Amino acid sequence: MNLLDSPTSDTEAIPRSAVIALSFAAFGSGVSLRVTDPLLPRLAQEFSVSLGNAALVVTAFSIAYGLAQLFFGPMGDRFGKYLVVGWACLACSLTALLCALAPDLPLLLLARMLAGATAAAVIPLSMAWIGDVIVYEQRQPVLARFLIGQIMGLSAGVMFGGFAAEHLGWRTPFFAVAAFFVVIGLVLLSINRRLPIHARLIRRVDGSAWDRMLFEFSQVLAVPWARVVLGTVFLEGMFLYGAFAFIVSHLHLIHSLPLSTAGTVVMLFGFGGLLFALCVTQLVKTLGEVGLTRWGGTLVTLAYLTVAFAPVWWWAVPASFVAGLGFYMLHNTLQINATQMAPERRGAAVSAFASSFFLGQSVGVGLSGLLLAQVGTTGILATGSLGVLLVAWNFSRLRAQRVLPSVSL
Repeated sequence: MNLLDSPTSDTEAIPRSAVIALSFAAFGSGVSLRVTDPLLPRLAQEFSVSLGNAALVVTAFSIAYGLAQLFFGPMGDRFGKYLVVGWACLACSLTALLCALAPDLPLLLLARMLAGATAAAVIPLSMAWIGDVIVYEQRQPVLARFLIGQIMGLSAGVMFGGFAAEHLGWRTPFFAVAAFFVVIGLVLLSINRRLPIHARLIRRVDGSAWDRMLFEFSQVLAVPWARVVLGTVFLEGMFLYGAFAFIVSHLHLIHSLPLSTAGTVVMLFGFGGLLFALCVTQLVKTLGEVGLTRWGGTLVTLAYLTVAFAPVWWWAVPASFVAGLGFYMLHNTLQINATQMAPERRGAAVSAFASSFFLGQSVGVGLSGLLLAQVGTTGILATGSLGVLLVAWNFSRLRAQRVLPSVSL
């Protein structure tokens, strides 16, 4: 069966461009998410605030992104996931423009909250849509290839943000993001009109939207394994990205590396993820879900500790690559579990997953900002690395004890 055919053989095949377009939307979401990381020292200087206070632009985006998942999951089930992603991309264009035009830090924080809320639909609903149309046994490689867009977006966001901080000004990346989202939003809406009926998967339900939302999420949370997955991804986001947001600042402050160069180094995180996407079939066959989570967390820990205590900056080059590989080994396995933890309400389930992940990020970045003056960027990276190790090994243990459909490729 072709990966882009419906699980039901008598239905019309899905256009190959459908997943490709979603991957480009994920690219834009990734850029929007991480573009402010290397801008933090410049924003602190621009608005005369501490680095910890400047990091609120990351926290504001992540909080809004996480909370908005609770809204978009049921909306995707109700109106069609692909359609909602298309309209969300157009909304992302407007909120990115607001970020670019913000005259002061409070308004920039507000604009970043709106940007996080509008971007919230893109990746979780795309994942849920793929879960709807691709059978479980073939889903992990398709998800991995879809996430190439997000992977490259995260890398491009860090690199572009660092370059803009040095040469273009902090507003330029937001103008570029706004233009990109206009184009991809129109493309998605065009493709949606050509999707076969089974790929739109609209559920007609009665009752108020609020009651439906509460019911959907209560049903997801009633599943014990769902609670394990959601708790794990919350802690993963808290420890991993609570430290990741300060890697560029660490290289800049500790090793006097220009922000543009530091952003380029951290871009290799995405290339580690790209290697995972290209080798996912073999890695799944060799390690399975249990091995992927255990070794993924171990690689992230070793990489973060290397960056934290490296005597020279270039140690961060291989470490960033290894961190990206380890992260996607861990996170993609959590994602595949998320798509199957409540199949009958997959939109709400995957949205709850993404919500937990980004709320974890917001907590992690917020706590790191508060602790920065006491422990420095070195302490932040070391703490994050050990937290990821504990979370990954615990989930690996729990996954080994549970019988779920295995990924056969």
